[in-house]
Amino acid sequence: MTSDALETLPNSPEARDIAHHLHPYTNARKNEAEGPLVIARGEGVHVYDNTGRRYIEAMSGLWCVGVGFSEPRLVEAARKQMSELPYYHVFSQKSHGPVIDLAEKLVGMAPVPMSKVFFTNSGSEGNDTVVKLLWYRANAMGQPQRKKFIGRKRGYHGITIASGSLTGQPINHGSFDLPLPGFLHVTCPHHYRDAQPGETEEAFSTRLAEELEALILAEGPETIAAFIGEPVQGAGGVVVPPAGYWAKIQAVLRKYDILLVADEVICGFGRTGRMFGSETFGMEPDVMTLSKQLSSAYLPISAVLINERVYGPIADESARIGVLGHGFTGGGHPVASAVALENLNIIEERGLVENARNVGAYMQARIRELADLPLVGEVRGVGLIGAVELVAERETKAPLGKVGALGALANGFLQERGVISRAMGDSLALCPPLIATERDIDEIVAGFRGAIQEAERAIRAPAAA
Repeated sequence: MTSDALETLPNSPEARDIAHHLHPYTNARKNEAEGPLVIARGEGVHVYDNTGRRYIEAMSGLWCVGVGFSEPRLVEAARKQMSELPYYHVFSQKSHGPVIDLAEKLVGMAPVPMSKVFFTNSGSEGNDTVVKLLWYRANAMGQPQRKKFIGRKRGYHGITIASGSLTGQPINHGSFDLPLPGFLHVTCPHHYRDAQPGETEEAFSTRLAEELEALILAEGPETIAAFIGEPVQGAGGVVVPPAGYWAKIQAVLRKYDILLVADEVICGFGRTGRMFGSETFGMEPDVMTLSKQLSSAYLPISAVLINERVYGPIADESARIGVLGHGFTGGGHPVASAVALENLNIIEERGLVENARNVGAYMQARIRELADLPLVGEVRGVGLIGAVELVAERETKAPLGKVGALGALANGFLQERGVISRAMGDSLALCPPLIATERDIDEIVAGFRGAIQEAERAIRAPAAA
């Protein structure tokens, strides 16, 4: 196979065959037969499978284990609270100390003034709650038509029926009859993939703001409840917004009196090098959804923060009706709340946001060194979150056969090298724990380089044979 054969491979029958059969990570039925990787324990930035093999967790589990695995203080916080008050609820004028303290802590930490906190058990439940609360608010304000939500393509906001409709990914919609009516999606702010030829980041951002305004006018501004967005799109491929994006989007929302919901489930509590992604990108949300690093996912907990503008009408309506008919048995669970409080204390005491900023800068520089590899199309990220997007043809940005095949192939080789990442399409994500060191980053980047090179060799080998 000649040196330029890789550039001609993606559109050939060989490529489609390689993409489907070359590695088990591209074949779901083969995966079923082989079974999952069984993780038995974790310590710091590492996890160990049931054979004792060690892996560096370059994804913090699912973007969530900020303080690392097996942190003794979180174990003790859970044990202590379990022995004192293992469960209580926050229904019918009842509460408990840990949830009160956590609510006060979160309101005090918020990057913009917030009024109240509503606790749920996951990011999906949190965003589902946001939809219900803003529908409730619209009715309270005598605006029953103001029920539509606008999200972005490739955005991820959960998998319940409502939050799955906010999500802008076909994989979460297909065969589920989603999204529901009234859930709209605009262009993903990914300059590498979605910008027009020669379009600068500022021009791209302007075009996306104009697209949003056109949609609002077409639907009717009085019908739009809110715009929801992640500061950095996580599961959509770690899409960092282009220059000027959030300023231009917020200007449109303010013009038409539309609320902004910041989905901080991944970005919150230090991931971008600031406490919240909203701070990193100058967002001023009316609502924030928090989870994942809230407790480092040691226990399920999430929170919805709302400002007074949102809270006032909801309070008035519940007073009129006599009840706010929404809540969860485990919402604000005392043990989860106690663990979350201690987790936030650790993040602050150990300077983990600053560590994410400093080590994150090192990580961003190191992963950009991978741009010299032939299969690498783009490297992007901010703080301790990033992605390496693989392509079979740099000129056209073409995939290897079906989109996702090359990412899955490389991710399989990466796991074999002892690094756990996640392939999102053809993008390999990095999201190491906030405690990561430069040495950990070096190990991750070395694994990435070796795996991508191995993927290239595997692609070349069949045609050369």
